[in-house]
Amino acid sequence: MKIYTKTGDKGTTALFGGTRVPKHHIRIESYGTVDELNSHIGLVRDQNINQQYKDILIDIQDKLFTVGAVLATDPEKAILKNGKERLNIEKITSDDITLLETEMDSMNEALPPMTHFVLPGGHQTVSFCHIARTVCRRAERLASALNDLEPFEANTLTYLNRLSDYLFVLARKLSLDLQADEVKWVPKKT
Repeated sequence: MKIYTKTGDKGTTALFGGTRVPKHHIRIESYGTVDELNSHIGLVRDQNINQQYKDILIDIQDKLFTVGAVLATDPEKAILKNGKERLNIEKITSDDITLLETEMDSMNEALPPMTHFVLPGGHQTVSFCHIARTVCRRAERLASALNDLEPFEANTLTYLNRLSDYLFVLARKLSLDLQADEVKWVPKKT
């Protein structure tokens, strides 16, 4: 199978369903940013971290492919002529969201209470996690804008929101696990 098709040489690409749109279309920006997020999560997973975190991150990466598929589907072609959904895969469920919440609750039990904002950094692994968190927030902003124009399943957007929270808590937990300094942001008084 050839990777290059030459069909995008003039700045368009096909959505799931065949509709061609400009490569700068908000739908493309949305799922492209989810793809970028998935790569950053892979980088976090490749670090020397607890296997349980790695297992959860693999599950998250799998779910992000689902999110990307939902975002890549043309809503006008989402239902086939026979009445079935074009995207014949398991969608994001409330259980997927609950898993992130449960993992956050578990990690939070070991963390000191937050009294200030935290400066990203302290250890390369923690920094990778913070980068993933900020890319997740961007993916969420783009998906939210897309949802305003062409609504999609609510759990998809909720998952991105919860995932950015999860990545923040994971970054804090990794700081603790790696004995990295967690630097609080304390604004200077004038």
